[in-house]
Amino acid sequence: MRKIQIFDSTLRDGAQGEGISYSVRDKLAIVQALDEFKVDYIEAGNPASNPKDIEFFEKLRGKKLSHAKLCAFGSTRRKGVKPEDDAGLLSLINTGAPTVSIFGKSWDLHVDKVLRVSREENLDLVYSTIKFLKDRGLEVVFDAEHYFDGVMGNEDYALKVLGAAMDAGADCLCLCDTNGGTLPHQITSRVLQVRERFPDANIGIHCHNDTGCAVASSIAAVEAGAMQVQGTFVGTGERCGNADLSIIIPNLQLKMGYSCVDSDLSDLFSAVRHICELSNIGVYQSKPYVGDSAFAHKGGMHIDGVNKLSSSFEHIDPKTVGNSRRFLMSEVSGRTTVIKKLEAVAPDLDRESPEVAQILEKIKQLENQGYQYEAADASFEMMALRTLGRFNAHFTPIIYRTSGEYPPPAGERSASAILSIQVDGREETTAAMGNGPVNALDIALRKALAVFYPGLSEVRLTDYKVRVLTGAEATASKVRVLIQSTDGDTSWNTVGVGTDVVAASWEALCDSLEYVLHRKDKKIS
Repeated sequence: MRKIQIFDSTLRDGAQGEGISYSVRDKLAIVQALDEFKVDYIEAGNPASNPKDIEFFEKLRGKKLSHAKLCAFGSTRRKGVKPEDDAGLLSLINTGAPTVSIFGKSWDLHVDKVLRVSREENLDLVYSTIKFLKDRGLEVVFDAEHYFDGVMGNEDYALKVLGAAMDAGADCLCLCDTNGGTLPHQITSRVLQVRERFPDANIGIHCHNDTGCAVASSIAAVEAGAMQVQGTFVGTGERCGNADLSIIIPNLQLKMGYSCVDSDLSDLFSAVRHICELSNIGVYQSKPYVGDSAFAHKGGMHIDGVNKLSSSFEHIDPKTVGNSRRFLMSEVSGRTTVIKKLEAVAPDLDRESPEVAQILEKIKQLENQGYQYEAADASFEMMALRTLGRFNAHFTPIIYRTSGEYPPPAGERSASAILSIQVDGREETTAAMGNGPVNALDIALRKALAVFYPGLSEVRLTDYKVRVLTGAEATASKVRVLIQSTDGDTSWNTVGVGTDVVAASWEALCDSLEYVLHRKDKKIS
């Protein structure tokens, strides 16, 4: 198994993505997560660029990582300045990081128009910078910036830049598709060319995703002989992002037999979510390997096939990457899907039970009205229990009323709600203020229920989505509301539909709280 070095740039290149802003604490937590996942290199930032990175490297000084090597990022020396007098190079040394990543110009257009030095001088910038750092015992990764644009524009000069880096002792020549415009077959031919010209070089690849090919291009480079893959763990980065390591690693390790990280990949799912949370971004549903939809099955034929032989519709076992299989409920679901989903609420039913056909028919009727259960498992359970006559309501709504005020009074919430519920013949009426009528209803409902069920104080909403189903009626259109709730341990989704967004929200809110109360009853029994 050929070992492929994984070089993660989440904290440097990834931090340049739109909407990404890491605190020092965030960066330290991400270093720990990446080290635990056993990537080889963590490019942690540019100490010459901002005080935050200086503070970050200072906090890491003297701390030994369990697996990864910390890497500081910088550029070749400034023109007209000796390496020993260059503040940027000195800041790299002062970080104490054992590895540095140095980028230099390999595209003559940048040398002429951006850096504005002679081409010979640029070769000396590359050589003298790397030699200076190597003489001080550092491992040096040379990032040949814009390499693929450069080699296609002036092949001879781009290769001379790599030659200068090799002569100075660079430990890795990383070929950068900085503009992200190179296609996989072009990557392959140019990596093979570098291998032929520099047979002793450790070649790396750094791809951006501007053509949607960063993952494919990185894999193509490895097949052509690259030994190091640079990217960001969840694909964040400049413009369209960087090569996504959370996809590249399982592709290389599970599909192609390369060794990327010194462990199995069962922690991949949790590692992606942890890093996304620290980055304040969501994991998009259809993300390969670790997305919620990566092993979600909706068509009845697919579900039947997976139940008989998982490999019939799954390319790997979801557990291999820490994910899990999901069966989605919809009007195209068959009996097998319903049976699987009913295991939690009615394990006594089988395929031939008439109740299964009844629930299937109910699903079709409700989805025709705009309900959707594939992302609302909790509402499906409540609907199934009601259809089967096995639902025992924990509370009965009597009435609610909401009102709003515009503009809201200074420093006050904009809406109020008053409601009455009944539990075991006892009535409770309460009121609350909120940021809008739905928030006010949510607060008032949980306030009333807390009288009877104190444990509900742990429940809170974590997501709220409204989808217009038919736009022809303008503001009177039917909407679907999807609510996600949590008690701190688990999360669940509920759905409501109606032409009144508040009423649809109320339906989803009630289902959410009924679900958690029903679940608590099951635990007690």
